[in-house]
Amino acid sequence: MQNKYNIVDIIEKKIKGKELEENEIRYVISAYVKEELPDYQMAALLTAIKINGMTETETLILTDEMVKSGEIVDLSDIKGIIFDKHSTGGVGDKVTLVIIPILASLGYKVAKMSGRGLGYTGGTVDKLESIPGFKIALSLEEFKNNIKKVGASIMSQTDKVVPADGKIYKLRSSIACTDSIPLITSSIMSKKIASGAENIILDVTYGSGAFMKSLGKATELKKLMEKIGKLSNVNIISRLTSMEEPLGYCIGNSLEVLEAMAFLNGEKIDSLQEVVFELLIEAIKEKEPQKDRRIIKRDIIEVIENKKAYYKFVEMLENQGADLNKFKEEVYKNSQQENKYTVYSKKTGFITNIDALSIAKASFKAGSGRINKEDEIDYYSGIALNKRSGDIVNEGDVLGYIFIGNKTLEKLDQDEINGNIVKEKYIQDIENEILNGIKILK
Repeated sequence: MQNKYNIVDIIEKKIKGKELEENEIRYVISAYVKEELPDYQMAALLTAIKINGMTETETLILTDEMVKSGEIVDLSDIKGIIFDKHSTGGVGDKVTLVIIPILASLGYKVAKMSGRGLGYTGGTVDKLESIPGFKIALSLEEFKNNIKKVGASIMSQTDKVVPADGKIYKLRSSIACTDSIPLITSSIMSKKIASGAENIILDVTYGSGAFMKSLGKATELKKLMEKIGKLSNVNIISRLTSMEEPLGYCIGNSLEVLEAMAFLNGEKIDSLQEVVFELLIEAIKEKEPQKDRRIIKRDIIEVIENKKAYYKFVEMLENQGADLNKFKEEVYKNSQQENKYTVYSKKTGFITNIDALSIAKASFKAGSGRINKEDEIDYYSGIALNKRSGDIVNEGDVLGYIFIGNKTLEKLDQDEINGNIVKEKYIQDIENEILNGIKILK
């Protein structure tokens, strides 16, 4: 089959906006997984797909071949209602970290296959890997045993499960192909189908801090994923969520884990609660239609207030090797005076908007994201906001904090030893990004 197709011809065909044949799509994915196709040729094809799109048929075939690039998890021996949860990406989006333990503490099962950060949005894998010892690369047997034992488990793509998406996902982030509807759909749905759960909770985001900048595009993405889910015999529970502003106060991997834990421990974070409660109520109502929404909401509040959800999260993390005491030590070591820079308001007035993309860029510059697929993340870098839209501020009030992890500080210090005065400018650039993103009306 490999001798029959010429990758250059396939790339050129998509550049001209033509529909690819089923066997052409299957050849490309198979060859790329086998490393018979170099990154630069796959990058060219992905770029052509981003520009010219794909038909629903092409997207379905692409998704199917990505699923078939590895094994499909068989969860048929696990009793109960099994959910998976996915967000199309956002800034400060720790909804997945919160929803999983709540569902598990309510008696449902959660089988979650997750990805790393893409573009300016943080990935669940990156967030959890900020916890020392946490094991995200699981065997299928470990994954299933965790679900049986704890009620929930999170794993990353492996060489055995959706390896095609693992490779393409990394590449897309470094070639500006993060906002293509067919590529987003095939990436998400291949992971969801392969993970074995029959009920997928999808949070489709739009706005400044999302891949889909408009509600219209997000709606198009939502409908396409629902259609592919139906054709693949998967039940989709979906919601459209605005990501014009960051979700919660913290942006950055370890910071978002801490905020998720604070929420589960009873701290009130309105913007996060709204999304979490709506998704949970709709998902549970979908599977148990006899339940009243008010009762479902009451049950959710109860497992947060009595700390069952919090302790379920701790149990899930520790079951996968997390050392939470060491995590707290690392957070402490990376949040000393030399790591923390305060951003003060230069105006007096009323905050009308906090632009999610600007805050994401600031966090990215601080070290929380990756530009190239091989880049290392500084898990302890990020931004903590001190204000929300609607707040009144005075000149000199604290708007937020920049955290620079020790890994990044060491690089900056080394540059200064070599004669480059970079740290001051580096911090100033991040501060300016934050100040530009927080709109204050005098």
